[in-house]
Order: sequence, then structure tokens, then C-alpha cells
Amino acid sequence: MTGARPRRPYGVITRGTTNPNRLRRVDNWIVATCGDLLRDAADPLVVDLGYGATPVTAVELRARLAAGVRPDVRLVGLEIDPERVAAAEPAADPPGLTFARGGFELAGLRPVLVRALNVLRQYDESAVPGAWQTITAALAPGGMLVEGTCDELGRLGGWLLIDADGPRSLTLAARLATLETPAELAERLPKALIHRNVPGERVHDLIRALDDAWRTAAGYAPYGPRQRWLHAVQSLKDAGWPLLDRPARWRLGELTVPWSVVAPA
Repeated sequence: MTGARPRRPYGVITRGTTNPNRLRRVDNWIVATCGDLLRDAADPLVVDLGYGATPVTAVELRARLAAGVRPDVRLVGLEIDPERVAAAEPAADPPGLTFARGGFELAGLRPVLVRALNVLRQYDESAVPGAWQTITAALAPGGMLVEGTCDELGRLGGWLLIDADGPRSLTLAARLATLETPAELAERLPKALIHRNVPGERVHDLIRALDDAWRTAAGYAPYGPRQRWLHAVQSLKDAGWPLLDRPARWRLGELTVPWSVVAPA
């Protein structure tokens, strides 16, 4: 009996540019926010979707999860380009870290968690809902997708936490030592939001409110950018913005809000 033909990867080959530690902010957030999801899983399988021309960020994610969540976590790096898969093989350390060819369909895997950073940024906005639906349909029950983008050095980033019902939250993150103004975060919004930073859209209101609060907190600048950011975020909360995280995360240059706060109008 002939076996079923492998499913063709869904997606297109992206530029694949990456750098060591580029995704450290989102990785550390995943450890803190999604750690319990993996700890409770019978099979702690994670997929790094679209890891790029080199496997360095997949290697880093697996190491961070093994150290911060559970040592038996399994990570599979998926890429559509077979040459990238072949080039990544020397970094494999089965069963903890392997690489395979696949796209949004996840190559038939049923992971608990998928990280897809700087992938959909290279697609048209119209392709985003379909990609989300395809990925979340392949997740294990209760699984999550973390999807977003960051700059080349990982100093600015924005990502969504998504389940089978759709996006749940947006997180913005910055290296505070190099942050001139929170308005810079608009350049690294996830694809579903980056073209919505215009008057009349909720995400525009959020970025503007955060930028205004940053300017108002200028008096704290002599105490360092962290104190200025903490006071800016606290003023957002005091103004009624429904923040989902606590000051411990704010101190890292993060801010998380419900999806309903920023969903396209």
C-alpha cells in the first residue's frame, strides 16, 4: 500500500534574515507567559515557523524553554526552503531539536506552541487571517500561536498571542536604553496592525496615548529610561487602559493589552 503523499508546504519563501539574540525579548516573554501551557502538556512540542536562513534563533528558543520551562521540551524548526532545512541539520540535537520542511500547515505536526516571528510581515495583510486559521487549526487542543515582528537587532518588537478563536492580546516591547520615543514601536507592529496606525484606528490611539504619557513622564528621565517607562505605563493604566501585565513586565520594557483594545475598526 502506498503511503499518503506529503502535504505541500503552505506559504512562500521569505527573505530569511536573522541575527543571534534577535528574538530574545519574545522568547523570554514566552517562557514567562506560556510556560504553564508547556509544563502541563503531555507532549511539550513547539514549532519555530520560518526560522530563516540560519537556525540560530530556533536553537536559542529551545535552550531558553529547556532552561526556563522544562528540559524535555521538543522544538521543530520549519522552513519552506529545503536548502535552509539542510543547512540547519548540523545544529539538530534530536529529540530536543530537529528541522523539517513545512509552512503554515505545520507539516502535519500538532504542537502546543508555535512561534512565527518576522514571517507574516512579508505577506499582504489580506493573507494574515487565512494564515492564522491554518496554523491554529493544526495546534494541539488549547495550543497557542505567538505571531509578530521585531527589528533586526531585537530592540523593538510587537507580537500577538493567538488561539483557535483568534487573537487574545498584543504585546509591545522595547530595549529602553535605546528608545527615543514609543512611537518607534509603530514600525514593528504585527502585520495585522501595522497598516492600521492611522487616525480612527484603535492601535493608533494606543500608540499615541503611550507616546503622550512618555512625554509627560520626561521629568523622570534623569532617573533612567526604565523609570520613565514605568511612570508612562502606569499613567496609561490610571487613564483606564486595560493592561494585562504587571510592573514586573513593564520593567523589561513591555506592555500587553487585550486584542479588543487594538483590533482594526
